[in-house]
Amino acid sequence: MTSRAPTSKSTEPPIPILILGIETSCDETAAAVVRGQTILSNVVATQDELHAPFSGIVPEVASRAHVERVTEVIERALTRAGSVTLPAALDAIAVTYRPGLIGSLLVGLSAGKALAVAWDKPFIGIDHIDAHVHSVLMSGAEPPVVVLVASGGHTSLFALDAPGQSRLLGATLDDAAGEAFDKVAAMLGLGFPGGPAIEQAAKLGDHRAFAFPRPLLDRPGFDFSFSGIKTAVLYTLRKQGIHENTPPPDLVADIAASFQEAVVDVLVGKTLHAAEQLRLPGVAIAGGVALNGRLRECLARRAAEAGLSLCVPDRSLCPDNAAMVAGLGAVLFERGERSDLQLDASARTAAGRASRKGGRGLRKVSS
Repeated sequence: MTSRAPTSKSTEPPIPILILGIETSCDETAAAVVRGQTILSNVVATQDELHAPFSGIVPEVASRAHVERVTEVIERALTRAGSVTLPAALDAIAVTYRPGLIGSLLVGLSAGKALAVAWDKPFIGIDHIDAHVHSVLMSGAEPPVVVLVASGGHTSLFALDAPGQSRLLGATLDDAAGEAFDKVAAMLGLGFPGGPAIEQAAKLGDHRAFAFPRPLLDRPGFDFSFSGIKTAVLYTLRKQGIHENTPPPDLVADIAASFQEAVVDVLVGKTLHAAEQLRLPGVAIAGGVALNGRLRECLARRAAEAGLSLCVPDRSLCPDNAAMVAGLGAVLFERGERSDLQLDASARTAAGRASRKGGRGLRKVSS
């Protein structure tokens, strides 16, 4: 392995480490190469067309698609990184091992382990949610900062104290925000994935048309709940005499706008409340729901009113991707953390952790 420290007589700065990241926690097959925190390649193969007929992710379909695509995606990431000699120049391989769909996780984890053995490279297991938190640092956020992670499978708030060190503040008690978007989109006949479909429909609607609830917004703490908003949409449709048929376009637009506004109010309100309570100077958003234009607009306005800085990651870093996995892997590698090849995939993340230091499927090695 190439030494990353200059000799005592050298005046050249240390060369940033080179990490291959692999991400297959749900329905995105992704691989990326990162040098330090600079993204050299970031390849993502989506499966939207495979799951659209089911209005949601089918685990068996997702895992089979990963098997078919993972090798090609990794090869494309290595090729696009191009400015370095690969794989010989790699320092380590970072792979998502939790949380997510077990079948999907196993595909990426197995691929990463196989390459680590074949290429004789260190292997680092990465928590998918921690990688989303880290993505805001790759987009210019400066800790300490409150980070909202909102996606199809997760909605959580973290206090990010330093690279690789975060504290869980709160999480959803039921549906994730993105999951609620998908389910409401299905009710309205808007297709899958639901987030972009709801946002597009909402542009033609009145967000004041329906007074959907804002669960937990007026209560202490930083947990979320979105099942009540979803149920309120269902009851609204029934009151309008809509049971199985697709609602008329004007009703769809108003419900979409009102639903989106309720979800955004909760996400923004809880995020700003956390920053206020913890007296942190800034907020940031991550995850697929961070692509929502209304969320970005409202959070930007209210953060400015509260005198808080705001970091919104590049759009390529919001959905599931491997660049964030590699970026966090670089931080952990420099800290001396490695994973055993016996590391297992897990559907769940670590509950109630206090920080990103130590443990969590990683072992410390001497530098």
